Amino acid sequence: MKTIILAGGVGTRLWPLSREYFPKQFIPMDGKSLFQKTCERARKFSREDEIWVVTNEIHQYLVRNQIEDMGYVLPEDHILAEPEQKNTLPAIAWAFQQIRKEDRTATAVVFPSDHHLGDVAIDQIKAAEPLSKKYLVTFGVKPSSSHTGYGYIKPGKALPVGFVVEQFREKPDEKTASGYVKKGYLWNSGIFLLSIPVFFRELKKYQPGLFAAFEGNKVPDFGKLDAISIDYGLLEPSKTVAVVPLDTEWSDLGTFSALYEISPHDGEGNVGTAEYLSARDNYVHAPGKHVGMIGVDNLVVVDTADALLICDSRHTEQVKHLVHRFNEKNDPVTRFHRQVHRPWGSYTVLEESKGHKIKRVTVKPGQKLSLQLHHHRSEHWVVASGTAEVQLDDETKLLRQGESTFVRSGVQHRIKNPGVIPLEVIEVQLGEYLEEDDIVRFDDDYGRK
Repeated sequence: MKTIILAGGVGTRLWPLSREYFPKQFIPMDGKSLFQKTCERARKFSREDEIWVVTNEIHQYLVRNQIEDMGYVLPEDHILAEPEQKNTLPAIAWAFQQIRKEDRTATAVVFPSDHHLGDVAIDQIKAAEPLSKKYLVTFGVKPSSSHTGYGYIKPGKALPVGFVVEQFREKPDEKTASGYVKKGYLWNSGIFLLSIPVFFRELKKYQPGLFAAFEGNKVPDFGKLDAISIDYGLLEPSKTVAVVPLDTEWSDLGTFSALYEISPHDGEGNVGTAEYLSARDNYVHAPGKHVGMIGVDNLVVVDTADALLICDSRHTEQVKHLVHRFNEKNDPVTRFHRQVHRPWGSYTVLEESKGHKIKRVTVKPGQKLSLQLHHHRSEHWVVASGTAEVQLDDETKLLRQGESTFVRSGVQHRIKNPGVIPLEVIEVQLGEYLEEDDIVRFDDDYGRK
């Protein structure tokens, strides 16, 4: 069996933890990210060379780095970076187009990269494989409550494994959700088991444009594709869809309320490290801070280096609207953390003003930044630890701990880490314009322009 991991989401409802350039699936939780936990789950179905990851261009190096950190090796061409996000149906179609080159009758389990799923689901999913030869198979979780944040599936005629899907329902209000639970509806998990023949047969029938785009071996122009989910574009109109119940722990972890539900609570229902006085059912995430909560209930408090969220736990679905407001102001706080990950390592903004910016730049062993220049800023580099190989125009030199160099605007420059330990450089930028788009690249190991 093959595995497809969908890792292109941005997780706006978990801001400020989740940002566009470092979304929730890559955030470490209990030592590993949700993406890494999904990779571990995938290996229970597939060998490493049978796993495909569909992500986007800005996250492809996060995918590679996190897989590398786990000691895994996926084939280079099994990480598919969408040039433009088009929702789940084109993403799955692209993965199947590539899998079909190796096996035209393959079956693949499709996992979102940002869900919590109990281990008992593994055997339940495997048992559904024979069903995928005839049906598009989706999985429904037996509800533990009348949740309004999930879609629902109404099971119909019983099959040897699972049921024919009678109806899909969108996220309901509380009263409707309660009725769904009483009638035996299932939460829509977003997990699928699909065979190539059935998938492309149904795609041709209900989405002929997408079928034509992915029929051959050539990757289509993503800018011309419709953005459409597999639920809306294929599963809802198809007459051959089956649902298999999963009797297990599951959450899409889409909101802080969902994170609260799966986290350990104290005796008063509080989650997170704080001093609580007459406070109940609060969620606190404030690493490195001393937090006191007095006389408050049902609050979500999330503190990061550059942003603070405080909201009523009943309104966590609205965080995405808050993100939309920041985006309307073109505020980068929704896009970047203070620490920004790059394929060669990362940088952290330590301080900034209108005329200067101070960064801590970390370069992984053997990696190097692009050969580049800036028109509007100069830079002063001080090596904090490790050894830096520095190129300034045609000159190359080594800098060791405590040594420094100055890079004038207009000078081509590059930093490389030739050592076996991480290189830490303090970079002081000076100039009238200090944004990241003031970069002219001449050579880059990662194909960036």
